[in-house]
Amino acid sequence: MSSRRAVFLDVDGTYADRGVAPAGHVAAVRAARANGHLVLLCTGRPRCMLPPRLLAAGFDGIVAAAGGYVEVDGVVLVDTRFPAQLAERVVRVLDAHDVAYILEAPDVLLGPARAEARLRELLGEHLDPDEPGDPGDAEGPEDALAALRTMDVLTGASFGKVTVVDSPVPVEVLASEIGPGVGALPSSIPGMGGSSGELHLVGVHKAAGIDVVGAHLGLVRHDVVAFGDGMNDVEMLEYAGVGVAIEGAHPRVLAAADRTAGGPHLEGLATAFAELGLV
Repeated sequence: MSSRRAVFLDVDGTYADRGVAPAGHVAAVRAARANGHLVLLCTGRPRCMLPPRLLAAGFDGIVAAAGGYVEVDGVVLVDTRFPAQLAERVVRVLDAHDVAYILEAPDVLLGPARAEARLRELLGEHLDPDEPGDPGDAEGPEDALAALRTMDVLTGASFGKVTVVDSPVPVEVLASEIGPGVGALPSSIPGMGGSSGELHLVGVHKAAGIDVVGAHLGLVRHDVVAFGDGMNDVEMLEYAGVGVAIEGAHPRVLAAADRTAGGPHLEGLATAFAELGLV
């Protein structure tokens, strides 16, 4: 690769491990940008869950909320929210099933006050690193918990995506009950299991966000390199000129990619960047 490329990086499980980016990944991003390539984050996290430590390498833009929010050079190009009536229906259905959930907006995470203890316990349990004393020991859950605000009534809230943290019924059932326009995905949080997942607007995904960036910057798909490990990365890996899945990802993710790379614990992006001629 000798021409200018636009590289899109999923965050959790790809660029970072439990909220912490290894030094080799930070160095690779900086080197690629110094070589004239564009590097952007492309994550399911909302904008408010991208703290300074994750942005420290320097990025040309952000595709957040799994394509629902797009920002390039500090300019917001897309901020997609659930239409008001559909949003109210989402809240009613989730509350009727006593679901512990988070409504995600670029500036805040909103949860039901009745489920605050469950949310904080489950997020802390599953987002904390495995080993005590790990550099991210307080940072993993802090990204979500620091932005979380709970309210007794969430009817009327504005949000772009929903994380289902704990539900007595599968997220696919919740989506079906809510009705047309809402899709469901497995949770991107490691270890959450079948009681969790994500609810999103149909047609909103990472590839759609990348397409907005491409139109804004005059890119073509051939110039796009995408890295990801989760089910919400499938569309972007299929869209990219070169799609790179992280080793050990779900078979559907691997099938959507052109090649693989090691995970953050192996600093796999640093190796892949070199093999692709980005650094």
